[in-house]
Amino acid sequence: QLQLVEPGGGLVQPGGSLRLSCAASGFTLDYYAIGWFRQAPGKEREGLSCISSSGGSTNYASSVKGRVTTSRDNAKNTVYLQMDSLKPEDTAVYYCAADRYCSRYVAGFRSWGQGTQVTVSS
Repeated sequence: QLQLVEPGGGLVQPGGSLRLSCAASGFTLDYYAIGWFRQAPGKEREGLSCISSSGGSTNYASSVKGRVTTSRDNAKNTVYLQMDSLKPEDTAVYYCAADRYCSRYVAGFRSWGQGTQVTVSS
């Protein structure tokens, strides 16, 4: 199983922005698609976005489309999730996950980061 590390969570005010990172430890991300998910208390884990291994293809859930952007810098072995116009309902634990191909489903990814808390509150 691949090890992923996600620095970048924290507290942000409504309407603010935050960039999450997903870094690989001990392997290169070049050959993996990276998905971003989140899980709010009492809710199922929700797929937000996915970026292909090359970065040439991205897709987004309708709940966040237009407010989030995923990108990757393979030279830095890191994938990013830029979140703008944040709302209190975006409060959740955010996870990145890796596998060969993109999937909108949790079961589509075999390797997961530990998650980072994002809280949107004034």
